[in-house]
Amino acid sequence: MTENKLLIALKNDDKFALKSIYLEYKLPFLNFAKKFNISEDDSLDIYQDVIISLRENCMKGHLDNMKSELKTYLFSIGKYMIYKRLKEKQKLHLIDRVVESSNLNDDHFNEIDYSFNSKQKQIQEAFNKLGKQCQTILNLFYVRGFTLEEIVDELKYNNYNVAKSQKSRCLQKIKDIILNSK
Repeated sequence: MTENKLLIALKNDDKFALKSIYLEYKLPFLNFAKKFNISEDDSLDIYQDVIISLRENCMKGHLDNMKSELKTYLFSIGKYMIYKRLKEKQKLHLIDRVVESSNLNDDHFNEIDYSFNSKQKQIQEAFNKLGKQCQTILNLFYVRGFTLEEIVDELKYNNYNVAKSQKSRCLQKIKDIILNSK
């Protein structure tokens, strides 16, 4: 069955078409997901979410004029979901580190500071010299894992481009501070 016929069948809630697509792309997707350093269980969960998303989008008619191949479509959805999962895990890891460190006294924090390499110390010192607005946006983006869209909402910026240019200016300020301190 051609991809176009499969999508038409899927749009009509044909379970055979769904199973056919699921089985055909499962192994290639799991192999593709190995590149992203995620567990096989996570890869399988994501693949199942991709298939659900494909089915829902197809039934809503979003794929009626699809230009790419089905495999490309599935893998692009999957890649987005993998990135999202990795970002969530990074947030959880950062939260765990903050919770663990909240039980430490000041002596432990000093030990942590000394364990930074010289580049990390330079970045930390430059960050501390930034204004509050720059510290906030960089903290939201790099530490808390906010997207630029989420930063727009959080900081009440006018639009995405304002947040993007503000983040860019703040990064440039850090670079300038580091270059001028040498």
